[in-house]
Amino acid sequence: MRRRGKVIRFPAAPPEPGDERDLVPVHRCDGAEALVVKALLESEGIPTLLRSHLAHSVHPFTVGDQGEVVILVPARAAEQSRRLLTRLAPGAPPA
Repeated sequence: MRRRGKVIRFPAAPPEPGDERDLVPVHRCDGAEALVVKALLESEGIPTLLRSHLAHSVHPFTVGDQGEVVILVPARAAEQSRRLLTRLAPGAPPA
C-alpha cells in the first residue's frame, strides 16, 4: 500500500475579541508623516501598523484625504502612543 502524504493541520482559532492584540487607531496623517510617526513609536518599543485605502504602488500621488494613512497600535499601548504624539506635537507646551 502506498504511503499517504503528511497531514497539515489548520492554525489555531483567532484570539477572542478584547484580547490585548486588538489594534486601535491613534493618528491619521499623510504617508510621509506616517513613516516618521511609525519610526518614533517603534523606537519606543510600540509595534505599529500603517493602513491606507490606496495601493501606493498603483496611485503614487494623492490629493487631500484620499491619501490618508491610519496608524494602528495594540490597545495596551494606545495611551502611551497618544502621550508621545501629544508631547512631540508642534506648539505643545513643554512637559
